[in-house]
Amino acid sequence: MLRLTFCAALMGVSTTAHAADEQQSPSIDLSGTAMVASDYRFRGISLSDGRPALQGSLTATYRSGLYATAWASNIDGLGELGGSNLEVDLGAGYKFSRGSTTYDAGLLYYAYPGSSGGDFEFFEPYASVSHQSGRTTGRLSMAIAPAQSAIGNRSNIYVAADVSYVLEVAPVTLRTHIGRSDGKTTLSPGGGYTDWSLGAETQWRKVVLGLSLAGTSISRTDARAVGARPRDVEPSVVATASLAF
Repeated sequence: MLRLTFCAALMGVSTTAHAADEQQSPSIDLSGTAMVASDYRFRGISLSDGRPALQGSLTATYRSGLYATAWASNIDGLGELGGSNLEVDLGAGYKFSRGSTTYDAGLLYYAYPGSSGGDFEFFEPYASVSHQSGRTTGRLSMAIAPAQSAIGNRSNIYVAADVSYVLEVAPVTLRTHIGRSDGKTTLSPGGGYTDWSLGAETQWRKVVLGLSLAGTSISRTDARAVGARPRDVEPSVVATASLAF
């Protein structure tokens, strides 16, 4: 009888402690990054004219899997946007995992505060699925921008595949990426193109250092047609340093 009473008391203490932990645990998790990049490349195309870019993000994630995010970077203005030469991406979505597979879907809004020469802002729904197996993680993603004046009143689709592999002999992650953009819009010079990158990164505490080679299949003629310089679409080495908080 004493043994049963003692066990019941322990269970009561455990349940109370668990309930207290749940009450103390925040329902919203805030995280962010600060990064400096030698070049800001969006789907293979330089938006900083090959110059360094300062970038930052802030994400609020709810227990349910819902999240809201804001990201910003200085740009040089593809087609000379003017204004503040700043890109701000605002998004919201829902992410959840089942075993080693993670699903993510949401909506992004691309804003260019103070831009001149027309309306450049547009929105884009996206979805992705990633799966981890051992040291390898694969990810498939898709983004579809409906017809909007900012991108030429036509819809655009972007699909991509990313693979990362964590080396066993060193704290280094190898990364590969290939993407395809289609649609006769400002997002798809020439009506469509392929972008790619090969790189590696290493982490020390909360600092991540990366180095990659990125490029596109865009011709010089198609680059000029959308206001980009040939060097903005040709292969280039990109170095990054980021801090998570």
